[in-house]
Amino acid sequence: MIGYVTIGVSDMEKAKKFYTDLLGDMGAKLLLDMGRIAFIGESMKSPMLAVCTPFDGTPNHPGNGNMLALQPGSKEAVNTYYQKAIELGATCDGEPGQRIPDQFYGAYVKDLDGNKLAFFHFG
Repeated sequence: MIGYVTIGVSDMEKAKKFYTDLLGDMGAKLLLDMGRIAFIGESMKSPMLAVCTPFDGTPNHPGNGNMLALQPGSKEAVNTYYQKAIELGATCDGEPGQRIPDQFYGAYVKDLDGNKLAFFHFG
């Protein structure tokens, strides 16, 4: 259903490195680089993350209430990806932990441009 999600960035090279380094263990790689927009994912037939500089030429800014949620497969993996994001320069926006007892475990970071990411596991 979802083809790709786009995140506005200020520095394409830094954003491509951040997301390919962060998501590489999930099988993601740079699939297509068109200059102001680049697609990262497992394949062009799977959901992708696109990083781009805004089309209108104005500075990017993270949306209030917008968030990209990634499901790495386990609570341990949530912890691992949270820590990896922090090591790559992201800032904490909610340390890993159980949010809803026995239902939702999550961690939250903001990327290099302030875009909010969640790593989560149900169960």
